[in-house]
This record gives sequence, structure tokens and C-alpha cells, in this order.
Amino acid sequence: MKTKYLLLLLAIVPIVLSKKFKAEEKPEWAKKDIRDYSEADLERLLDQWEEDEEPLEADELPEHLRPQPKLDFSNLDSKNPEDLLKVSKKGRTLMTFVSVTGNPTRDEAEEITKLWQTSLWNNHIQAERYMVDDNRAIFLFKDGAQAWEAKDFLVDQERCKGVTIENKEYPGTHVKDEL
Repeated sequence: MKTKYLLLLLAIVPIVLSKKFKAEEKPEWAKKDIRDYSEADLERLLDQWEEDEEPLEADELPEHLRPQPKLDFSNLDSKNPEDLLKVSKKGRTLMTFVSVTGNPTRDEAEEITKLWQTSLWNNHIQAERYMVDDNRAIFLFKDGAQAWEAKDFLVDQERCKGVTIENKEYPGTHVKDEL
């Protein structure tokens, strides 16, 4: 019987102690009707809500708030700027533009780029594809370092006119110079 009372007491104590304010001790803004809250009141409410929160882990933060990864320059070739770009984009989102040769219809270009996307996924390179024109698509890489591996694959494709990464154009190997 005593253990039941003890367990009941242990269950009730946290509930009683968790209340922050007594009714008469609430701040003036907290006594208002929620429909009458101003922006400042809502901001205070948000601050109060988050004050007991634990900070998010680094991998759970939005990308722009994540700490920049440490770059290891020891095993980089200083004569190759692409290696430096590849390392600096590791873990960052990166967009590349890919153009299809010829004058394809939007459906045809979509089928070709879909095939390329599937091939990249089969090679464990995760890329999202968005058509932006009848012959042009954006490939979005969650890990920017993978963009250069994808570029090597894409420029070797027969219907690839070119790939643009960080404002640098890489022409397709099967494209003849159009002058």
C-alpha cells in the first residue's frame, strides 16, 4: 500500500513542479486573448517555447547554419583548381546545368535526362532533376562533391551538349564545334 502512495506521489510531483507561473504571476501579455497578440507577444511566446529546447545537432541544422567542414589541403594538387572546388563543395548543395544536343522536344529531353539521372542514381550519385527549358535541365546534388563525378559521366553521353558547374562550361565529348 505504501508503494502505491509513493508511486502516486512520484507521478504527481513532476506535474505540480512543471508549472512556470501561478495565475496571478503571469505577465500582462500572457493574460491577453490569443487573437489580440502582437508580433512582439508572439516573438516572446516563441522564445519561451524554445528556451528549454536542446540545440539541434549539426547535421539537423539548415544548410546555411551548419558549420563549414574543415578542408584538408595536404593531399590536394595545387595546380588543379577543380579539386579545390570539389573539396570545398563537399556536403553542400550544388546545382549544375545540363544541355541536350540537337533540337529535342521537351518530352524527348526529359526522357534523356531521366535516363541520365537513373544512371547516376545507379552509381550512388544522388541528383534531383528539374527541366528548365526544352533542351536544358538542372541537376541538384545534395553533396556538391558528387557533381564533378556526375560531370565526368554526363559529358561522355552522346546527347550531352555540355555541363555547367559554378559558371564553368564543360562541353560534351560527342559535340562538334558549332561555329
